[in-house]
Amino acid sequence: MQKSYSIKKNGHFQYVYRKGKGVSTARLALTYVRAGKLQAGFSVSKKVGNAVVRNRVKRRLRENFRLNIPQLKNGFYVFSARPTAAQADYHQLEHDMNSLLSRLNLWKDAQ
Repeated sequence: MQKSYSIKKNGHFQYVYRKGKGVSTARLALTYVRAGKLQAGFSVSKKVGNAVVRNRVKRRLRENFRLNIPQLKNGFYVFSARPTAAQADYHQLEHDMNSLLSRLNLWKDAQ
C-alpha cells in the first residue's frame, strides 16, 4: 500500500473515532468518515498477541485493503483488530473486512 493511502497521525485517528460511523465483527472493527480522498489506518492493540502476531495481522489487513482500493469509496477508514484476530488466517480477515465494508455500503459498485 502506498504511503499516500496511509493514516499515520494520532490526530487523524482521533478525528475518525470521534466523527465516524463504526461496525464490527468478532475479529475486526471498522470506523469510517467520508472525505475527499481515500486513506486507511490500522490499529492492533497490545491485547493481540506479541509484536510478531500484531505485525502479521496488520500486514494481512493492509494487503487486503490494497487489493480493494479501486473498488472503494473515498474516505478515512480505520480498522481495529480485536484479540481474536490473532488466531485468524488471511481468508478469515479478508471475509471480515469485506463484510464490514458491505455493511457500511462502502463499495463503489454494489457487490
